[in-house]
Amino acid sequence: MADTRAFSTESPAAAPLGRRRLRLPRGRRLIVPATLLVVWQAASSTGTIDANTFPAPTTVLESWMIWANGERNAVAWYSGTWLEYVLLSARRVLGGFLVASLVGVPVGLVIGWSRLARDLADPMIQVMRPIPIVAWLPFATFVFGIQDTAAIFLIALGAFFPIVLNSAAGAERTPRVLMRAALMLGTPRRNLLFRVVLPSALPSIFTGLRLGMGLAWVLVIVSEMLAVKGGLGYALWSAYQFIRMDLIVAAMASVGLLGFVFDVLILAIGRRALRWSPTI
Repeated sequence: MADTRAFSTESPAAAPLGRRRLRLPRGRRLIVPATLLVVWQAASSTGTIDANTFPAPTTVLESWMIWANGERNAVAWYSGTWLEYVLLSARRVLGGFLVASLVGVPVGLVIGWSRLARDLADPMIQVMRPIPIVAWLPFATFVFGIQDTAAIFLIALGAFFPIVLNSAAGAERTPRVLMRAALMLGTPRRNLLFRVVLPSALPSIFTGLRLGMGLAWVLVIVSEMLAVKGGLGYALWSAYQFIRMDLIVAAMASVGLLGFVFDVLILAIGRRALRWSPTI
């Protein structure tokens, strides 16, 4: 058979518009952050913005290095304490997220699967969901005291709602044709929830887990600022009290980077578990 590619008159420029793709370098994800950092540094160096109010990236990096690698000092809370605070915050985030996941996923699946469970549980969830987590702070500190349990409770409560709602939505959207096919192939009706509904709902469950993890990092800052001692939220609040804008930005950047890393981990697990699904 003759090779028709030699006689093709279609050039890359003549390809349909929908097939054209803008090819960017492999590091394209760094283009926007790097550009913002360059603009930020230039604006601070030229005096366009007040360096005292909004310190340059180089100033933030220097303070960050002292926070991470400086010698421990009883007077300077910010010297050499970064890793300790990161581990404290990560432990609280993982604890609250684990509780929210272990409760939220099964409850969501049952709510999406059973009309009776939906009628019984959904009203309570919808009543509690709009209550700000900050409103639970007095309750948490009164019941658990100023300790890790209070932070874990607040994180678990906040992360629970996106997890349970996405799990319920995924279970509710399970195609009925899959259930009928499973029944025709001999699957007992009592096993449909685990053999059909759960696999079908997994993309929505992982979406809820990603949302819950992001919210967990938001809530750990709130809890550490007001309900517990130590952690990145405690460092951020201390920097505010001492008017250290460089350390405030460093703490915010630390939270953002850690939240990004945890999200990437969940996304990688989801893609590996759901290689058959294009939705994650």
